[in-house]
Amino acid sequence: MKNPQLQIMVHALNIKNSTPVIEYPGIKTDSIVRPENSNYLFIYLNIAKNVKPGKFPIKFMENGNVEATFTYELKDRKVGSADRSSFSSSDIIYLLMPDRFANGNPDNDSQPGVLEKADRSDPNGRHGGDIQGIIDHVDYLKNLGITTVWSTPLMEDNQKDCSYHTYAITDYYKIDPRYGTISDYCSLSDALHKNGLKLIMDVVTNHCGSNHWWMSDLPYYNWVHQFKNFTRSNYHISTTYDPYASEYDKNLNFNGWFDTTMPDLNQDNPHLLKYLTQNTIWWIELANLDGIRIDTYPYNNPRKVAEWAKGVRAEYPRINIVGECWVHSQQEIAYWQSGTKNFDGYNSNIPTVMDFVLHDQFLTALNEDDSWLNGITKFYNHFTLDFAYSNPFNLMVFTENHDTPRFWDVIKGDIRIFKIAYAMLFTMRGIPEVYYGFEILMPGDKNKGDGDIRRDFPGGWKGDARDTFTPEGRTSQENEAFNFVSKLMKWRDENPVIHSGKTTQFIPENNCYVYFRYNSEKTVMVIINNHNTDSRNMDTKRFAERMSGFTSGIDIISGTKITDLNQIAVPAKTAMIIELKK
Repeated sequence: MKNPQLQIMVHALNIKNSTPVIEYPGIKTDSIVRPENSNYLFIYLNIAKNVKPGKFPIKFMENGNVEATFTYELKDRKVGSADRSSFSSSDIIYLLMPDRFANGNPDNDSQPGVLEKADRSDPNGRHGGDIQGIIDHVDYLKNLGITTVWSTPLMEDNQKDCSYHTYAITDYYKIDPRYGTISDYCSLSDALHKNGLKLIMDVVTNHCGSNHWWMSDLPYYNWVHQFKNFTRSNYHISTTYDPYASEYDKNLNFNGWFDTTMPDLNQDNPHLLKYLTQNTIWWIELANLDGIRIDTYPYNNPRKVAEWAKGVRAEYPRINIVGECWVHSQQEIAYWQSGTKNFDGYNSNIPTVMDFVLHDQFLTALNEDDSWLNGITKFYNHFTLDFAYSNPFNLMVFTENHDTPRFWDVIKGDIRIFKIAYAMLFTMRGIPEVYYGFEILMPGDKNKGDGDIRRDFPGGWKGDARDTFTPEGRTSQENEAFNFVSKLMKWRDENPVIHSGKTTQFIPENNCYVYFRYNSEKTVMVIINNHNTDSRNMDTKRFAERMSGFTSGIDIISGTKITDLNQIAVPAKTAMIIELKK
């Protein structure tokens, strides 16, 4: 590793009184930290560059006697690990919740030692989906056309209820046994890589679960933020950069607990920050990960979590990290993207941020008539503010995720709007993310609770009434949606012009929005007619700056050849993606 220092946190009864002794070529003990809790030691080692992988004993000495021995292992680092590539705007990310995707191993649904057992009848309970279920459907994912899998956390969440989402982690070095084992997770990584797909791990540094093993015996009082009574975050991320924010409000945003079952971790404690950083590096190395998604990024101490990101990227300079920054203006999103010249000098060190403002437009724009500020014009106005970002191509763009309303419900089951939305998502700048089940028009009402927007994928469980992983198990409309998005995603994968090409957009007129993606090799014209009933016979004269020299085109959605580019007929509520030809 670039950083030669290794922290080992030791937890055992009265271990503080002992002295650890390590004798191994190339390893030197830099320091031993004895915290206020006598049941902990922090050993800081310096690992020489020429050290050999292998196992060695750590002897805990007291009064000249060996009171305990632990065998520690240094593993060989994979060749080229530091230079690993990552996800980018050339990818399409498929977000899935493992508990709700597929149950590949029913034997692990309810495990000894876990508080919550499987109950598929409870929308907020454990349903039994697991890592094996994902492995079993790698072929399905590849055939669909996605390139990257992002799974919500798989680490142990041993809370008594609602543990299926796994964001209340109770052991950062353990896969939840209801999902499988560390070996299963590594097998998933291997299966994806063998099929040309990538894997993103969901990491949580802001909070842990209230049943985390250390909560009953904290190494330091300030390991988590403490209050006399339960104190919830005020969720006001804006206090980070509000020039008039009170310290009281800032404290509640950063230090208040995210929920009663989610103690707020204190990254100001340097040993905790080191622990979290090393843990992420360990998972990247062990499971050969292609990227990281970090949950609730702005609720962490901003400068300390930026140190976490810097530490991770020091070991993997090319790895991409995407932060969940749920804010609703371009200026706020830009603040959290690395490279932005912020007024206070802040640099998050995370290259990718989720574009929640664009998500907000998807929730309303395609259900509205066009006007100066509403309807399809919302997208035009949105992209006019891309100057705020250090790299707009490195924004994650999406219509839905595991915390938002299901898009199919938002658009009231209108397949035409569905096709327009995904035609846009797969041709605009950024890194598209899609949410499991979108391809089969999975419904879900956010007003009924999170369980309803996190339904089981039909066919993922033995005995399901139908199997929507297969064409035969899908309805005709579900197959229509599946085939539509699959075709577009595979086309996008083969067209770098969409990944990194320039954009020219034109002000919408008469409910029609036109933009171009182009580079030195190809030009793609996207036309959106958002009018509910009227077709448009579009005169293309005003697009001459991008269409000059082209004589025909292919609409890649329908496969139709367009021989006259002077007038293009666009049916009502339709998207066209035209590869222009000379």
